[in-house]
Amino acid sequence: MYKKLFEPGKIGNVKIKNRTVMTAMGVGVAEPTGMPGERWATYFEERAKGEVGLIITEVTRVNDSNGVATPGQLSVASDAVIKPLSKAVDKIHSHGTKIFVQLHHPGRQSMAAIPAVWPMGMFASKVFPPFWKVSFAMGSKVELDLDMLDTPFMIKAQSLLPGLYSPSNVPCGLGVSFVKNQPTHAMTKKEIHKLQKQFIEGAVRCKKAGVDGVELHAAHGYLIQQFLSPYVNRRKDEYGGSLENRMRFLTEIIEGIKKECGKDYPVIVRLTVDEFYSALGMPDEGIKIDAGVEMAKRLEKLGVDAIDVSCASYETLNHLIETMSFEQGWRAPFVKAIKDAVKIPVIAVGVIREPAFAEKLLENGTQDFIGLGRPLIADPYWVKKAKEGKDKEIQRCICCVTCFETLEVNATSGQPCECSMNPRACREFLYTDIPDGKKKRTIVVVGAGPAGLTAARECARRGYKTVLLEKANEPGGQLNLAKMPPHKDKMNWAIEDLTTQAKIAGVDIKYGVNVTEEVLKSYKPYGIIIATGGKSAKPPIEGSNKPHVCTTTDILNGSVKLSGKNVAVIGSGMTGLETSSLLLESGNKLTVVEMAKKIAPGLWCQHYFDVVPGLEEAGTKFIAGSKLVEIKDDSVVLEDKKGKQQTVPADAVVLSLGVKPVNDLEEVARKVAKKVAVVGDAKKPGKIYTGTKEAFKVAISI
Repeated sequence: MYKKLFEPGKIGNVKIKNRTVMTAMGVGVAEPTGMPGERWATYFEERAKGEVGLIITEVTRVNDSNGVATPGQLSVASDAVIKPLSKAVDKIHSHGTKIFVQLHHPGRQSMAAIPAVWPMGMFASKVFPPFWKVSFAMGSKVELDLDMLDTPFMIKAQSLLPGLYSPSNVPCGLGVSFVKNQPTHAMTKKEIHKLQKQFIEGAVRCKKAGVDGVELHAAHGYLIQQFLSPYVNRRKDEYGGSLENRMRFLTEIIEGIKKECGKDYPVIVRLTVDEFYSALGMPDEGIKIDAGVEMAKRLEKLGVDAIDVSCASYETLNHLIETMSFEQGWRAPFVKAIKDAVKIPVIAVGVIREPAFAEKLLENGTQDFIGLGRPLIADPYWVKKAKEGKDKEIQRCICCVTCFETLEVNATSGQPCECSMNPRACREFLYTDIPDGKKKRTIVVVGAGPAGLTAARECARRGYKTVLLEKANEPGGQLNLAKMPPHKDKMNWAIEDLTTQAKIAGVDIKYGVNVTEEVLKSYKPYGIIIATGGKSAKPPIEGSNKPHVCTTTDILNGSVKLSGKNVAVIGSGMTGLETSSLLLESGNKLTVVEMAKKIAPGLWCQHYFDVVPGLEEAGTKFIAGSKLVEIKDDSVVLEDKKGKQQTVPADAVVLSLGVKPVNDLEEVARKVAKKVAVVGDAKKPGKIYTGTKEAFKVAISI
């Protein structure tokens, strides 16, 4: 069906069965020791079963001290990895898929506490094997708050830690970066040469383990890119200054690998060709596309076998791990610029979500291989489904960036990242033996939001006769509201794909059903799963029942339309901010009020920078540290923590004060069925991934 996509290709002397590449992503599936255990092997083998042509592993460290990035990161810092890695590689090869290991060092893009304590943990685990299990059990009770890094105490405390490696003492922390206020250390030449040797030794171990090649991570703001960047690298010696000097760190690593592993051992470079400091109002800073093209040319002359084109860094994170506001294929122009400049193969990602779109990129010569990162987290069988012409069955990644957010948030508990659309992601080894359901028994699921659709799909896959009852005349639940703000149309993908999968699994979906005890009894169900969602909260604030007061739901579902109004939006969570963006399109003037001491408390940095700058540019007024105490006909009364009140003009008020569960059926359901569970917002309002995860676990255990 897709001739170009399934055409064989080559990188160096390695033959690849099709033009799909699982690009490297930090997901945290290795053991704390850095070894590839069952979780690691099963995660990658699942994608190999899905027929991806080439797998490039997640960021792999080359030393176990200053090079540690995440708790679940693979390590090739010692010979101990060779045997277990070889076994895992054999499993991947058994499916006809090739594998490269991405060699990495975080440099300044890390937390100084990690290299400060990790070596002690490595030693402790040898003396006391349960060390990591105990440590992560304790860490799971800690709620990671990255905002703490900005507090005076933490700034001072972190300054006492050893500095993170970097070519120059230029700390990370601009723009979107969640890594802030970390001490940095300008590497000495001795440290440079030692680390180069460790990169080379890591490549040698990969070759000994049967790995098909290596990729050097010279992108995304990590150490090699830091040397390449004129913004970060301000050295005055032979490793800084001119482009030739800034490339020297990388050049000598490549030359060393080719010398030790042989010229025929493939080396890919993942290269940031534009740092996008222009997005921070700094258009003259950093690597820009002209320099990116020149670096690619020089790397080709060095004998590099392919360029894996990328962009940005933590400081411009939304251009690196794109949010929903980025269109499919947005990177194509600068990928094509690299493709036109070199003769070696070019690999690239770029919000490529659909096989037909991938085929066009290959047909028009934008690139030689299609990079699939997050799409293969959301659906390991993306490639296989495309090959079989089952495009509609692909679960598309919706760019919600839950994977990256949870990778950071789960770090203290030692757990890998999570996916809103695929609860199995990074946990495949836990779900290899799900028991069959009893085919003669019926499961009724109430509510066709993401949790309900997930629960119904999994029950049907197990063989249960599954009926999904939805009050509305369409599926989606709260996602039908979430898709309404600007640039949120990918939420439709979630609705479409979850619904399609449920139907394919055999779920009987009925719309427009007002579920009562009699309706439930009519199915004689063995089990009932309640996924009836939630609704906007409307606390009893004086004046909240006035006609000019509504909730975000009223705005998003179109029942209330505001135009040319002076609107006060109460609450600056994601829903409040996105609803504000929608209100701006109708010519309203906005004041956003937040009771917490800062706007958007607890909101992941990428979502903040995706929405707030646009609101600021439109003249939105933000008031933090104040609670709503009264709504008048033409204003709202706010009160700060000291009891001081202020009156803010407003001829319309939109409340965004959270969601409360809708669960009127649990008591009734328990009279009807032996097995009853409540999932998603109906149990406790949360994010998409918390609802689908809970629904999945209930469905496979009922």
